[in-house]
Amino acid sequence: MNKFDPDAYLSGLNINVMHFGLESVTALLKRFGSPQNSCRTILVGGTNGKGSTAAMIASVLKRGGYKTGLYTSPHLADVRERIVIDGKKIPFNKFAAIVAQISEAAPLPVTYFEVLTAAAFIHFQREQVDIAVMEVGLGGRLDATNVCRPVVSVITNIGLEHTAVLGRTLSGIAAEKAGIVRPSGVCLTGAVQKKAVEVISWVCRQREAKLYRLGRDFRIIRRRGGAADYLGINRRIKGIRLSLPGAHQWSNAALALAAVEIVEKTGYPLTDEAVCTGLENTRWEARMEVLCDRPLFLLDGAHNPSGIAALCRSLRHDFPRRRLMLIFAALADKDCKRMLQKIVPLADTTFLPALRSERAVAPGALARIVESLGGRAVVVRSPDEAADMALSQVGEDDMICAAGSLYLAGEIKQTFQQTHSCGKA
Repeated sequence: MNKFDPDAYLSGLNINVMHFGLESVTALLKRFGSPQNSCRTILVGGTNGKGSTAAMIASVLKRGGYKTGLYTSPHLADVRERIVIDGKKIPFNKFAAIVAQISEAAPLPVTYFEVLTAAAFIHFQREQVDIAVMEVGLGGRLDATNVCRPVVSVITNIGLEHTAVLGRTLSGIAAEKAGIVRPSGVCLTGAVQKKAVEVISWVCRQREAKLYRLGRDFRIIRRRGGAADYLGINRRIKGIRLSLPGAHQWSNAALALAAVEIVEKTGYPLTDEAVCTGLENTRWEARMEVLCDRPLFLLDGAHNPSGIAALCRSLRHDFPRRRLMLIFAALADKDCKRMLQKIVPLADTTFLPALRSERAVAPGALARIVESLGGRAVVVRSPDEAADMALSQVGEDDMICAAGSLYLAGEIKQTFQQTHSCGKA
């Protein structure tokens, strides 16, 4: 009997195929007893920061003593990174068994993302998690994660992304993302644009859902020395500190804590110590992640204009005098030109590696954009070669930053520590 290979099965589904609609995943999950309804869930969508926000929520709940599932996408090196309980990815034998069962039970053609989403719900049910934190893949209304019944729906922010699928206006994109709001439910948002807020507010009124807005109903007040105070919906917590760098993470932290407040009302109390320690212990790879210190090598998963803008603010504010070598790659459905317009002026040289993904933009095409912006472009064969060349051209007080795609981050992560020996604190 041949041993089932989950990676081969998943590869055969074609990671690049997207299916918008809930019929297939709902029918599939029904064959497993609809596990998405077996535990409380928190659904986190938005344009940027949804992964970080989800990771913070999960870390706080875990610190509070609750068995917590976390489902995120995409992964960097191992597909099992997407399905985690209390910080530990799903064991290979359990992953293989669940995917094998799905391959036999799938009633209709299903996509890569639908299979992994179903696997997460099945695993969380079988392991009897108390709470599952689910990150939306794309959009919200028709995303496979939207089959659950969330205690709270979080919309971190709204920006122009995936416009061919979600619409070409902020209002259209906001409507798709607000599709995760449940009738008589609770929605949290950090959206600030008038049109986006109007749409989210309208959806909440139509569904008789309670809406809490960052900056109006809850907020973070930063203090000197790196700490901050949380002024929440019903509670205040002083002296919060974050492990994730970048000023934008404070907004994500506020949303995470507001979500935790809503969950507390359903019978999951948390102490201030659990909240503070959970935030300080949050780990989220490829978000201003330091790969080495001398020279400083940052890895960031920013992959759209608003994410790159947040990265640029951190680079200017936190490292204003450092010479920057940029490693950049992006997928074809991203607004590469706007991303490069924001970050190329900060860089001394931009290295442009080829990615393994068929969806990646050709380095030569990116080079033409960089040069049109007055930047210096260097096309290389791979992310590893880009890292080698950048390291060879910087001093200990300079810095390197890789950004533009989580696929780029994943390829660098897979080999960096084995092939490079720059200092790490």
